[in-house]
Amino acid sequence: MTNQKTYTLKEATKKLEGYCAYQERCHKEVVTKLREMQMIPEAIDQITAHLVQENYLNEERFAQSYARGKFNIKKWGRNRITNELKRRQISKFNIKTALKEIGDNDYITTLNLLAKKRLGTIRETNKLKKRKKLADYLLYRGWESHLVYTKIRELVP
Repeated sequence: MTNQKTYTLKEATKKLEGYCAYQERCHKEVVTKLREMQMIPEAIDQITAHLVQENYLNEERFAQSYARGKFNIKKWGRNRITNELKRRQISKFNIKTALKEIGDNDYITTLNLLAKKRLGTIRETNKLKKRKKLADYLLYRGWESHLVYTKIRELVP
C-alpha cells in the first residue's frame, strides 16, 4: 500500500493554482498532474474548469509562450515546435497563433547563425558527408527542408 497523500478538492485546487502560476501549463500537463495526485475524474474536470475560468490555464497563452521559448532558447524550427505542441494536444488554431510569435526575419537570421555555427564544428572533409551532417542536425531541430537545403547549398558549395 502506497502512503501517498490524499487531497481534498480545495487543497488540490490550491496546489494546481500554484503549479500553473509558476509556469505556463497546457491542459494535458494539468490533467496528468491531477491523475498523479489520485484525483477522481469529476474532481479533475472541476479543477480544470476552475483553472480556465480564473485564467491560470490558457492554452493559447501556453502555446505562444512555448513557441517563443523553444525558438529563442533552443533554436527550434517551426516543424519541431508544431510537433511538440501537437504532442501536448494543442489545437491547430492555437498552434497557428503560436507560430505567429516567430518573426520571419528572426527565423531566417537564426537559421543562418545556427547553420554557420554547426558547420564550424563539423570536422568532415567529404563535402557530401559534411552536407548530410549539417542537414540532419537542422532537420532534427525542426527546420523546414526547403530552407535547410537552400542554406546548405549556400554554405557548402
